[in-house]
Amino acid sequence: MSSWWQLGESGYSGNKLGVYRVTCAFCMESGKFKSVFHAEKKKPNSDKKLNFETLECANCNGYVMVLWSASEYGGRSHDYRVLPWPLQIEKFPEHWPETIGRYWLQAQRNIQDENWDAAAVMARSALQLALRDQHANGNNLKREIDDLASKGVLPPTMQEWANHIRELGNDSAHPNPEQGPTNPQDARDIVEFLNFLLEYLYTFPYQIQRYRERRENDE
Repeated sequence: MSSWWQLGESGYSGNKLGVYRVTCAFCMESGKFKSVFHAEKKKPNSDKKLNFETLECANCNGYVMVLWSASEYGGRSHDYRVLPWPLQIEKFPEHWPETIGRYWLQAQRNIQDENWDAAAVMARSALQLALRDQHANGNNLKREIDDLASKGVLPPTMQEWANHIRELGNDSAHPNPEQGPTNPQDARDIVEFLNFLLEYLYTFPYQIQRYRERRENDE
């Protein structure tokens, strides 16, 4: 997204802010808000609007500011940004497979809590699920990545990147009793690789499909 006017062109279904999705940055409760201020800015020569919302949490009386907008093309989707945002990640994108998203979420939380071993294990598990969901062949993560690259599912840059990530060589299902603790940077590396892999395998196709649907509806 290179302009705030693009906010809402992809994201969640519907043309209204889903307040139930908003999480209070202070008490971590979701959806318990009332609006105390609203303003909007209209895009020139368009019905597109940016909405500025101040919400008060009914649980702790904290305030969050939400910028949200619906799609310019019929309002079939909307998206939002919150300030301040919760420091703990609470959800994964709705278009990801649920099991993969659950493991990804645990990997992210363990990175935040600096639980390096757990973060690496959860990231490897999420990778394994994603690769098998794409029908990868191989007896370890690197070989499965090589297989998808050979089929054109993954680009060569992803394959090359994988060769430099040490944690991809470990087996989360069969850990070695004598292996040492996970290096913090190695844990960050594999989680970052996981982030990009899931974007490439699931988010990009989802956004392309939404674009095609919009184009078809405009014709």
